[in-house]
Amino acid sequence: MKKNAQGERLVRCPQCSGDSVFAPSNKWRPFCSERCRQIDLGAWASESFRVPATPPQDPDEFASDGEPLH
Repeated sequence: MKKNAQGERLVRCPQCSGDSVFAPSNKWRPFCSERCRQIDLGAWASESFRVPATPPQDPDEFASDGEPLH
């Protein structure tokens, strides 16, 4: 496990792949900075990140909350 001079755990930033302190002292964890956190949030908001799914086979199929899936 990689650590900094203060003995805090370092992990890879999910956005830039740089070192990121994974401790309460880093308010943007697991990101290394606010910039990387904002870039990631923007990607989710613009739907750049998606979870693949297949459409339901039965058009009358409903979600668990009772609303139609289409």
